[in-house]
Amino acid sequence: MTDPDVPDFSELDESDDHQAATDAVKEVVSWYNAQILAERRSPGAGEERLEELKAAREAALLDGARLATADPQEAGRIAALYAARLKELTRP
Repeated sequence: MTDPDVPDFSELDESDDHQAATDAVKEVVSWYNAQILAERRSPGAGEERLEELKAAREAALLDGARLATADPQEAGRIAALYAARLKELTRP
């Protein structure tokens, strides 16, 4: 039984997981947007590369949409996945 005088921070934790996941997905989508723009502006733009970037961006957008119904564990998994992906994408 929970004590009504003690605040319940479970929603805060869930919100943090969802916010971290949302932020990570947005960063990855932004990276893909920048790459797509650069590819389009590039002389001799590669259609295959452009399609790969667009497909990856679409997958990220779908994962971002899934966050609306994700439980905290799923949100945490998505946050970790996209944080790692962003690190990989931005590695020099």
